[in-house]
Amino acid sequence: METERASAVKPVLDDLQRVFGDRLEAFVIYGWRSTGPVPTLALVRSLSIDDLNACAARTGAWRRAGAATPLMLTRTDFARSLDAFPVEYGEIIRHHNVVFGTDPFQGLSISRDDLRRACEVQVKSHLLHLREDYLESGGHYGQIDALVRDSAPGFEALLRHLAGLDGQASDSPSDLVHHAQRLRLDPRTVGDLIDLARGTGPSPVDAVKLFPAYLETMERLADFVDRWREA
Repeated sequence: METERASAVKPVLDDLQRVFGDRLEAFVIYGWRSTGPVPTLALVRSLSIDDLNACAARTGAWRRAGAATPLMLTRTDFARSLDAFPVEYGEIIRHHNVVFGTDPFQGLSISRDDLRRACEVQVKSHLLHLREDYLESGGHYGQIDALVRDSAPGFEALLRHLAGLDGQASDSPSDLVHHAQRLRLDPRTVGDLIDLARGTGPSPVDAVKLFPAYLETMERLADFVDRWREA
């Protein structure tokens, strides 16, 4: 699978090397999942509007190859933004494969306090969106089904971030279910949501019937992150 991902991003790397030359310092694949366009990050010495225009002309070809449009920034910008994007950049640091250059993340780390605050924002935002989207569904079966299925990957990501904050394993569904039990969440609900998040085909889970338990799970998570401030 890594060979396939590397093949998908080779056109991106070739184009970036033509555009940036020796200003391209590192190019990495990131992301723990292998489905969908392959996400990448390019760290460059400098970035101008001319560079962006040259890259913009190639994004269609990149998508056709199976690669997502890369994140592009300087090494300094990345390091200075760790406190602003601790979850997103923490995921990149933990789950990446260097395709070009040396590992650009040596010596970088995410502040636990920054990550805790970001997790709290994400949990409460997820809960608010669940309630809002449910109201907007008008109670229609198909829309509720889509709501649960479309939001399940975000729920799984939240659990993974919380497990990382706890120093717990988070790579497999069983890891996440185990951690959810530590948080006193219903393991069956969590398992069903992870099944929906990871499933590539039909699932035996009835997403509409799952919604009440899903909502209760998110409310429990919101209560849990509230107690961080009290601890």
